[in-house]
Amino acid sequence: MSDLTSKRWIVAKGILFLAIALISATLVWLTLPTLQTALLLGLLAWSAARFYYFLFYVLESYVDPSLKYAGVVALLKQILRGR
Repeated sequence: MSDLTSKRWIVAKGILFLAIALISATLVWLTLPTLQTALLLGLLAWSAARFYYFLFYVLESYVDPSLKYAGVVALLKQILRGR
């Protein structure tokens, strides 16, 4: 599989990810519409974004600049192989 290089498709992919997140959060909140559910969904979104930032920026920039990987699966394979 080749890398996605079209700017239009990259933007479309981002919009689709946002739509999935918003629809999922809305459906969860509609199932149990409480302030606690809304707060937990907000914390989930925030922490997932921070973890993504950690995996794809902090590890490479501050922990080990030799780390080069295309995604989470590639990172796990690299760690399990012992680099």
